[in-house]
Parts: sequence; structure tokens; C-alpha cells
Amino acid sequence: KWMQASSQLGALRALSGDVGARFDAAQAKLNTLTEDPGNMAKLKIYGLFKQANVGACNIPKPGGFNFVAKAKYDAWKGLGEMTQDEAKEAYIDYVAELAGPEEAAPAADVAEVAGLDVSRGEGVTTIKLNRPDKFNALTWDMYKGIGNALNAAAEDTSCRIVVLTGEGKWYSSGNDLSNFTKNMPEGGPEEMALNAQHTLNDFCDAMIKFPKPLVAAVNGPAIGIPVTTLGLCDLVYCTDNATFKTPFVSLGQSPEGCSSYLFPRTMGFAKANEMLLTERQISAQEACDNGLVTRIFPVDTFKAEVDKVVQHMASLPPQSMMISKALIRHEHINKLLEVNKRECETLRSRWLSDECMTAIMNFSAARRNRKMKMFLLVVVGS
Repeated sequence: KWMQASSQLGALRALSGDVGARFDAAQAKLNTLTEDPGNMAKLKIYGLFKQANVGACNIPKPGGFNFVAKAKYDAWKGLGEMTQDEAKEAYIDYVAELAGPEEAAPAADVAEVAGLDVSRGEGVTTIKLNRPDKFNALTWDMYKGIGNALNAAAEDTSCRIVVLTGEGKWYSSGNDLSNFTKNMPEGGPEEMALNAQHTLNDFCDAMIKFPKPLVAAVNGPAIGIPVTTLGLCDLVYCTDNATFKTPFVSLGQSPEGCSSYLFPRTMGFAKANEMLLTERQISAQEACDNGLVTRIFPVDTFKAEVDKVVQHMASLPPQSMMISKALIRHEHINKLLEVNKRECETLRSRWLSDECMTAIMNFSAARRNRKMKMFLLVVVGS
């Protein structure tokens, strides 16, 4: 048990930055001060330094007229039973107060991707699906772009929270099925399926491993993977007209986004099976009642309400949020990575199955027929 607790503590410290390394950096930073901080500050630094390296004061109180030694003793003794790690954190914070905090690491450049807008401001990175004419359907490049944006936000010290949302009336209609019918690689369907497996695996892994709060702002209907990956987000807000559907079976496919693991644990097996096996579409209220959605806002005030929540979160201590998220997710993160890998491997085999290929071709043909009928109606009507 002690080894397990030690391992967990080590993992949490890794997420918040190793305190020993930051303590060493703070000592180096102290030496760069150009102005004398004054005797009171020096005594506080001395006490915290001794507490951090030795622990509680363990020396006798100096006697006589050794006023300097007495002042140092009082500064150390006054810290009582503060732990060494707590003293290091206090030392780091105090040095930062004296010298100014470290400059935020610049945000990594994220390559522009068609159909995806990534913006930053006031501690918030917003990843917006921007293909409203295609109901924000996801291309392979968009999957990669979202993963890259999440990885960049994880390293960006100015980013405290990430919001996923859509442009227009839809959150997302899911996978763009032209991913499977256009631009077939030289290796044929086998290479396409392998590439798709890796792309989807990396995309979901980026969500699973993301160390900061991840908020889904579902601004309208959602179908497929935008629904299944909601369980990988920390908070999910939706409009009152949002709907949720996972039509995997009719397309000859299988669940992804760790929904085969998270949905039964979130909403119970009966409700999860109804969504994943019968493809029943559920309303915003049902999604909220089932635990898939955090809260519902009216469509007219949705953005303002979500912005209010996000801005509040961005004002909170970032390390505390990251550590809290790590604690909440700790027991599940390895399992989620395992489930994601298994789901993506299963999908690869499904994509190569006759059942899936036939379903996708039938869907594409039906969509072309609908477009042709609409075109003829327009022509005849004119």
C-alpha cells in the first residue's frame, strides 16, 4: 500500500511539476535579484530554506546577545510542523513574489487545418469545429489538428482550460464518411484502415492524457464520435435543443471514444445499451439526466453562460485544478488508454468488413439520391 501511495503521489507531482526541480530553480532565481529585499524578507527566506531542507527546527535557542542567531532561530522555529514539501512550495511562491513569476512559455504554433479554428485568450484555448456547411463533420486532418492543439495547450503555461465547441447550429455530425471513400492510399483499404486506426487512437489518447480541464460546449446536435468522447471531457454543457445519437450499428461499425467503458459506468448498462445498440437519439434533458451532460442552457444565452463558467475556472489556481483532475482520473487513466486501443483495433477490422463497406456505400448512395431529388425539385420548380 505504501508503494502504491508513493507511486500515486509521484504521478501527481509529475503533473504539477517536480517540486524539487522548481525549488532548485527558485534558489537560482533568488541570486538574480538586483535589489536587496530587506532583512525581514531574508529571514523569511532563511526559515523556509531550513524547513525545506531539514524539517522542523531542531536546534536550541541561542542565548546571550547573539541577536542575528536569535532572529534566524525565530524565523525557522515559527514555521512549526510545516512539511518540507510545503516549505519548498512556500519558498518558491515567495521568491516568485520578490522577483516576479517565470515568464509564461510561449504557446506552440499549431498548423492551420481546414475546418478547425484554434484561438487563445485570457487563459482559455478554444478549439472550434468550423465546417457549418458540412454540419461540422470531422476529417482526418481535423482529428489530427485537435490532437495537436490539445498537446500544445498542455504545454502552454498561459493556458488553463480548453473548450471544444462547434460553429453554427451543429456541434458535429461526426465522422465525414468521405474519409473512407475519397483519396484512397496506394495500399488500398488495408492502409486506409490502419492509418485511420492510428489517427483515432492518437486523437482519443490526447483527450485522455490532457492534464487541464477540458470543457465541451455542445452548441447543437451531435452524432457519433462527438457524442462518445463527451465522457473524456471534464465538463459538458449543451443547448436545450441539442440531441445525441450514436449510429454505429447501422454503419457496420462499433463504439469508440472509450464509450464502451464509460457509457455503462456513467448512465448504467440499460441506457448505454439503448444508445450504443439501438441508436436511439436522446434529448438534452435525457443526456443530462443520464449523467452525460453537466448542465443545459437556453440556446439564446448558451455562449454567455458557458463563457461565465469558463472565465471563472480560468481565474482559479491552475496547479490546484490540474492536481484535482489528476486525482479524479488517476484510477481510470490507464484503463481508458487500454480501452481506446482495443476500440480502435476493433474499428480497424470493422472498416475492412463487407458489412461496413456495404453500409457506407449505401449511405453515400442514399445521400446522393437525396441531393439529386432536391436538385430536380429546384429545376422543375423554376
